[in-house]
Amino acid sequence: MLLAVTLSVSALSACTTSAPTDTAASPAATGESPAATGVASRLDTIIQRGKLICGVEGTIPGFSFVDSSGKYSGLDVDVCRAIAAAVFDTSADIDSKIEYRNLDSTARFPALASGEVDVLSRNTTWTSSRDATGGNGFDFAPTSFYDGQGILVTKASGIKDLKGLQGKSVCVETGTTTELNLASRTKEIGVTVNEVKFQDSNAAIAAFQEGRCEAFTSDRSQLAAKRTALPNPDDAVLIDAVLSKEPLGPVTVNNDSKWSDVVKFTMYALIQAEEFGITQANVAEKLKDPNPDIQNFLGVQGELGKQFGLANDYVVKVVEAVGNYGEVYERNVGKGSDLKIGRGPNNLWTNGGLMYSPPFR
Repeated sequence: MLLAVTLSVSALSACTTSAPTDTAASPAATGESPAATGVASRLDTIIQRGKLICGVEGTIPGFSFVDSSGKYSGLDVDVCRAIAAAVFDTSADIDSKIEYRNLDSTARFPALASGEVDVLSRNTTWTSSRDATGGNGFDFAPTSFYDGQGILVTKASGIKDLKGLQGKSVCVETGTTTELNLASRTKEIGVTVNEVKFQDSNAAIAAFQEGRCEAFTSDRSQLAAKRTALPNPDDAVLIDAVLSKEPLGPVTVNNDSKWSDVVKFTMYALIQAEEFGITQANVAEKLKDPNPDIQNFLGVQGELGKQFGLANDYVVKVVEAVGNYGEVYERNVGKGSDLKIGRGPNNLWTNGGLMYSPPFR
């Protein structure tokens, strides 16, 4: 069941930057693991390079957004920072260890498959075909944000539900699950729409603003963010319909378990840190906690980090850099942000949500 969340956001503007292309061969190109082919893991390549190249969207406030000064912020950006902190065992000046690359929906997968970026941390939905070896051949890390597809409409259109889309023009970003979900849901209820397709969400919201389409469909969180950038936000409304499940999270190439494990257990570390009550403010004090599970988690004892080719205290550096998952969430999209999206399914499992980490043993 997808839980509804109440969304409210404030307007921001966007610009883009690019990062150098890394031409190292991707293990996905051969369909074999790095160990089998003698090709170094992406983790080794990143360490030798001295920087993580992280693919982001770059224009969605709260998730990945770059301001006029070139500074990046957002939940997806903090995931990039957490990964870099784990890899380089540092929390100091972490952005100096990262090159962010803005990628639209059609460019993201080719950039990942070719090795131009090390990891995607942008609004990318985990699906069976994207994960399957016989499909695109990507590995999905734990979900960083559970979302659902929605519909933004003009009040003037009079659209109240999905059936109200009959004969209407709908702006949609091409090359996305959003496009497929729109086609499936409208076919399911016998509604015919005119799809107006765009390469990126900025072009789609601009067309919606200009009246080229009466509706715009995307993830509900993204629609709420884009709505506030309209000249008259009150002229548009997000209808109640939820078209899909959208588990969004980091993505790496297939057949490189050494690298994908680092990304996975960095994301899990954020979740487990929240469950343990470990925060940016108290992580140093928690090193003295007698709980053996916390001692192992923070690298005080055992060889947790070594198992992944990382420093044993990599979790400490991750938390020092960005905080735990709850801190990352609330700062960027929750009650401490302009978006103020309730936790809902993005709460810890202990609080009725879906965020759950396997044991760190």
